Amino acid sequence: MKNYHLHLRGFVGGYDFDSRHVQNVLDANKGKRVDVLIDSLGGSVATALTIASAFRNHGDVHVHFVGMNASAATIASMGAKEITMDSSAMYLVHKCSAEFFQWASLNADQLEEQIKDLSQMKSDLEKIDANVSTLYAKRCGKKAEELLKLMKVGGWLNAEEAKSWGFVDEITDDDEDEAPVLTDAVASAMAAVGMPIPNVPVQASSQFQKLIAAITEFFKSGKRQEPEANQPKPVITMKKFPLLAAVLLMAEAAIELKDGKFEANEEQLGQIEAALKAAADEKTQLTASHEQAIQAKDQEIQTLKAKIEELNKQPGDSTTHPINDGKAQEATPMDDFVARVNAAQKLYDLA
Repeated sequence: MKNYHLHLRGFVGGYDFDSRHVQNVLDANKGKRVDVLIDSLGGSVATALTIASAFRNHGDVHVHFVGMNASAATIASMGAKEITMDSSAMYLVHKCSAEFFQWASLNADQLEEQIKDLSQMKSDLEKIDANVSTLYAKRCGKKAEELLKLMKVGGWLNAEEAKSWGFVDEITDDDEDEAPVLTDAVASAMAAVGMPIPNVPVQASSQFQKLIAAITEFFKSGKRQEPEANQPKPVITMKKFPLLAAVLLMAEAAIELKDGKFEANEEQLGQIEAALKAAADEKTQLTASHEQAIQAKDQEIQTLKAKIEELNKQPGDSTTHPINDGKAQEATPMDDFVARVNAAQKLYDLA
């Protein structure tokens, strides 16, 4: 079984796909070959670009893809010296997207501001797509325009297709490599962000996973359609239940699941909203307690400062030591006490 220096899985930018950890491993293996296993549906483009640069600077990184790999996970590999892919693995490149959430009720001025923000977001995404397509093109030995067209289509590639495009150098068929696994919950999450579903068998999942999938379907606005590739998340318009709309998650006991579909009346939604509000209230109480603790500490500081000022007003002890003899004066216990308090005050002010 092959030993990898890095196993990068899950969300790009998460704890198990972290750029700082990658850099630490690369620094510890300067001048040596570094083998990296990647199995990820993507994540942060910024993190992916950082990792790609780190791979390129090291100069001897070998990436191996297993499972389903998409988006930022493919970008991260672009700095590798060699890229291999398991014969059963999948590969997806598509145009970048950004999360968008906006209440449906806006006045004219708010709409104008929203249009400006969206125009800027569109411009930024186009620049990112151009940058990423150039990275892909350099790796594949093709024109950036060709890769941009492929990103727009956003279809899954099998190992042979990924190799024909030039994304990978070699296809492997090792027994130790895991085949792609797709659950209905993962498929629903992919559809929610506009990511196409690969043509692989869907693994049976738990009742809770089926619940989450049904919730995702319930909150899709308008007529049900097959999700188009690379489209942003749908706008959620649930003004009566703001907390519920924010999390899209609910207790299993408070819902009904019929024929794979989620159904809930207003009373049930209200119960879920109340539970979420209780959690928010608890957080507010904890914040208030924290603020009270800070105020108490401030009061202690003020009391201590008042004592110091009172001590400073008292006449000093008589001394037979000359004041200006050019020699350092011996510190008294009071001098040491005042110095410590002042140092503590400075530390507090910097906090």
